[in-house]
Amino acid sequence: MRGTEVAPRAVGHRERHRTAHIGWLRAAVLGANDGLISTASLVVGVAASGTPRAGILIAGVAGLVAGAMSMAAGEYVSVSSQADTERADLARETAELAAGEPAERAELAAIYVERGLTPVLAKQVAEQLMAHDALAAHARDELGITEATTARPLQAALTSAATFTAGALLPVVVAALAPAARTGWLVTGTALALLGVLGALAARVGGAPLVRGTLRVAFWGALAMAASALVGRLFGAVV
Repeated sequence: MRGTEVAPRAVGHRERHRTAHIGWLRAAVLGANDGLISTASLVVGVAASGTPRAGILIAGVAGLVAGAMSMAAGEYVSVSSQADTERADLARETAELAAGEPAERAELAAIYVERGLTPVLAKQVAEQLMAHDALAAHARDELGITEATTARPLQAALTSAATFTAGALLPVVVAALAPAARTGWLVTGTALALLGVLGALAARVGGAPLVRGTLRVAFWGALAMAASALVGRLFGAVV
């Protein structure tokens, strides 16, 4: 109909934010990179010392198992400490809310004023958020604790162990199949190629530049394997 303005239809959309990946991405990237770099470096160093294939494989498998367990334990302890701190902060905040809610409301309003709201609007926002869920409001805006970033020790431990194992399998398999005289070179080449893929994948998921993410992972991997090969060459079968 002429002369009638039709309001535009609101189009719903879902926004995908990369912070949702922080918990598992950190553990996954760290585990895979560590598994690949440490095990490949171990295999290259032992191969460079002139050790027979059986000794190389034993060293590689032992490094895989020990590394996976170490990663799981280390991540669990580290993230558990973070979780303990978060729980302690939340318990303290719960007690403060019970002891003096008006003061906590004023504190929350002051935070919003610092972020750019007018004092009147900040007070209204603080009142409404605290009426809905006071602890969640203070956890998010005062303590910086959110669902996306909260500590999950078991998830971090299992992810690290699984990804370390996945990364460490490549150099072990290559060492088992490669000609004895070329083991070190083949392990180095395949490890660097996979490190590049992992770096690019991590950069892609995390929203970082692909080239920078790829090069920084490959550089440190190459450095670690070169140092291990040098040790193997210098000390020979003694290593």
